[in-house]
Amino acid sequence: MAHRSEIKIIVELDNDSVPDSIFWEAKDAGEEMQASEAFILSLYDADKKEALGIDLWSKEMQVPDMGLFYYQTLRRMADTFERATKETENAQMIRDFAREFGKKIGLIKK
Repeated sequence: MAHRSEIKIIVELDNDSVPDSIFWEAKDAGEEMQASEAFILSLYDADKKEALGIDLWSKEMQVPDMGLFYYQTLRRMADTFERATKETENAQMIRDFAREFGKKIGLIKK
């Protein structure tokens, strides 16, 4: 193995096991420990042909911020899909959905 990289996510829970705060760091990317209000982690199990994931958000995450977070995540997913597959038309479908979602939640003016 030429190199190994680590991304660390720390979730502090309250007494009811609800996320109170979230921190992450990726030293190879030059990132020191940073606070975050939410994260979406998606992994693909090729053997099972199944997407796995962990979605967490802190008690401090506000609904408008969650909407913005999802809008930006959908846009990033479209870009990632296009880079990975070179399927521009299908990536545009994801962007179109993101735009409609952004309109629906009031981020984009109709």
